[in-house]
Amino acid sequence: MEQRSLGRTGLRVSALGFGCGDVGGLIVKGTPAERERAVSRAVEAGVNYFDTAASYGNGVSERNLGQTLKAVGVRPYVGTKFRLDPAETDVAGAITRALEASLQRLGMDGVDLFQLHNLIVAPDGEPAPGRGIPARRVLDEVVPALAALKRQGKIRFAGVTALGDTAALQAVIDAGVVDTAQVCLNILNPSAAVAVPAGFPAQDFRRLLDHARARGVGVINIRVLAGGALSGTMERHALAMPTVAPIASGPDYAADVAQAQRLRPVVDKGYAEDLVEASVRFALTSPAVSTVLVGYSTFEHLERAIAIVERGPLPAAAVDLLNGLWAGLGSR
Repeated sequence: MEQRSLGRTGLRVSALGFGCGDVGGLIVKGTPAERERAVSRAVEAGVNYFDTAASYGNGVSERNLGQTLKAVGVRPYVGTKFRLDPAETDVAGAITRALEASLQRLGMDGVDLFQLHNLIVAPDGEPAPGRGIPARRVLDEVVPALAALKRQGKIRFAGVTALGDTAALQAVIDAGVVDTAQVCLNILNPSAAVAVPAGFPAQDFRRLLDHARARGVGVINIRVLAGGALSGTMERHALAMPTVAPIASGPDYAADVAQAQRLRPVVDKGYAEDLVEASVRFALTSPAVSTVLVGYSTFEHLERAIAIVERGPLPAAAVDLLNGLWAGLGSR
């Protein structure tokens, strides 16, 4: 499998990452045998980055991932995430406590990547009350706390989830003080990678990937399947999260499923087998993207993702077609 540079970290990560969250649900709800089979296959295929968080399954994902890696006998790169209460006054202490709790669940002495999981917002705007952290606090309080954990050898690198106010996200990335950013990118919302027209029906991240690449920030692509909406169906697997709220795309999951059908020409023209393949391979066209996270409910989902990534990025003609389709979306 293709290995890509994780920004300036010096790490080489697989183009396909293993998402351990609730949306797919395999690591959270799968049996030990199912988890071990999937992790073994992923590592065999060359997948070397596994992404979890304290909030996934309320700690279950971290615990199950740690147990599974131990059972399989592998130690790939592992990244986890923490949320910070916006009212917290002891930021360094809270982050340290969050890390220690995560390490205990994972059964590890340290992790390769520790990431702020809050929305990053401007001081005068908080799109999700209680979850947003102003960009200035990220730079002045969170980043120094993470740097201290690096010096202690508890984490190798530090990152953020790049969701929230676009200008605030760009300010944090442009500061050049984080190693990675988890960026929302899919064919329903390609704005982190390409310019979208006025009136586009999704948040405009204003080519955030350009900012990341300029600063050597490794990009972990999240929501590449829009929480499953690009599957084209409202049905959810038994292990998957029963309902999924959109992130930076439509007003609800059903709207994303419907909107996705307007992008079907990229499939009809033969550039991809379906919209799932089109979105993953579109993400791979950006040299700024280090790894594309996919969440799995079944072993078959994993096999499909491996096969898709092995096909490589979409050809330029397919991206040109998508650009025309996105222009149409913006005109509605």
